[in-house]
Amino acid sequence: MRAAYGARHSTPLEPLKKPMRYVSTRGDAPVLEFEDVLLSGLARDGGLYVPEVWPAFTAADFAGTAGRPYTEVATRIVAPFAPSIAESDVAAMVEAAYGTFSHPAVAPVAQLDANEFLLELFHGPTLAFKDLAMQLLGQLFSHVLTKRGEQVTIVAATSGDTGGAAIEAFAGLDAVTIVVLHPKGRVSDVQRRQMTTVMAPNVHNVALDGNFDDCQALVKAMFNDLAFRDRVRLAAVNSINWSRILAQVVYYVTAATTLGAPHRPVSFSVPTGNFGDIFAGYVAKRMGLPIDRLVIATNINDILDRTLKTGAYTVEGVTPTDAPSMDIQVSSNFERLMFEAYDRDASKVRAAMGALAQSGSFTLEEKALGAMRADFGSARVSNEAMHATMQGVYKDLDMQIDPHTAVGVAAARDVLDAAGAPMVTLATAHPAKFPAAVEKATGQHPALPPHLGDLFDREERMTDLPNDLPAVQRFVEEKTAAT
Repeated sequence: MRAAYGARHSTPLEPLKKPMRYVSTRGDAPVLEFEDVLLSGLARDGGLYVPEVWPAFTAADFAGTAGRPYTEVATRIVAPFAPSIAESDVAAMVEAAYGTFSHPAVAPVAQLDANEFLLELFHGPTLAFKDLAMQLLGQLFSHVLTKRGEQVTIVAATSGDTGGAAIEAFAGLDAVTIVVLHPKGRVSDVQRRQMTTVMAPNVHNVALDGNFDDCQALVKAMFNDLAFRDRVRLAAVNSINWSRILAQVVYYVTAATTLGAPHRPVSFSVPTGNFGDIFAGYVAKRMGLPIDRLVIATNINDILDRTLKTGAYTVEGVTPTDAPSMDIQVSSNFERLMFEAYDRDASKVRAAMGALAQSGSFTLEEKALGAMRADFGSARVSNEAMHATMQGVYKDLDMQIDPHTAVGVAAARDVLDAAGAPMVTLATAHPAKFPAAVEKATGQHPALPPHLGDLFDREERMTDLPNDLPAVQRFVEEKTAAT
């Protein structure tokens, strides 16, 4: 049996607000306010936006969130980053975003063993952690676009979960046309169908002949084609969009305070591909949350583990695995961490990213690498260890976990200190999203929740396209409602 944590409380939180502006990691884009960062996504110099100053929460601030409803904590965390939006409006959007989640705590903590926990992030409509950010992002987009009377075209790359979560959040919105690129044949059948069975007229799915890194590269190329970007009013909902990271900070706070923070530190193991989810943990730590260690959990596509151990970020080929959302070599959000590790020296970030574009590699300076190692550990988990962990958790606890979560649990156990800080693994997806891998490990087919029970009977709609920028751009222009 597992113990679950997460309580409801109705006392309102005191507001905490400071002026907030955003700067690019590459230093050559305009400084923007929150709403413009929300709609821009990628900075016009190719960099990623981060707050000009990190808000500082005190121990009392964090202690005051303990036992509060998830929605109240989310309002408390999000409001200082979005000062142009009334806090009452933030609260209303948060309530709308999380009101349909299947667990009353939204992101409950479950116990695996002594000092070992899971943070369940799969209780949203598409059964993945992306829902916790995307549902709020949809509300924010709708609010800002309605206020401005504007329309946008969202183009998103997905390794499986982002696409379904984005479509669920934006389907049917008149002010948004959404085009999602997924790597053909490299997402699970459940992931694909959660995207391709949505028939809303503003939703368009592309099965790209390539891998996730190819999809992501095309999205970045479209943003860097400034004429095209302006023509279709391009917006991003991948984790290059700062608001995605912001929304994910919340569950680090709720999990940590559930387990005793700020009175004791808490550690997190995060299944990591694009580095956005674990960077949200870093943000929480910068805000003052007492996080002991952040463990970067990778599968055999281990560029982040190699980088942290050697200092050399070198792109290699992507090997398909049963954890497809982690089959990534170019981790976009790592640029945000480099910006911080280089003491916000944008010239060093530009040099590194230029070298990556030219040669597929760069090497971190020792000081920057040391700064990263002060906050992060890492582990590479083999396919065999991933499956063994799924099997072991099922045997010991009668609990099925998905392959990505298994990577996180295996990495956590590599560094677990029974007498140290509680270790929380982020359970990033429901096991039913990866039924073949879970059944192979446990011998039992995981069932889809009732609201997705007919998923495999629904009609699919998608377009096959080559890994070719002009072809994808033509498709986007044909479909957009924002020209």
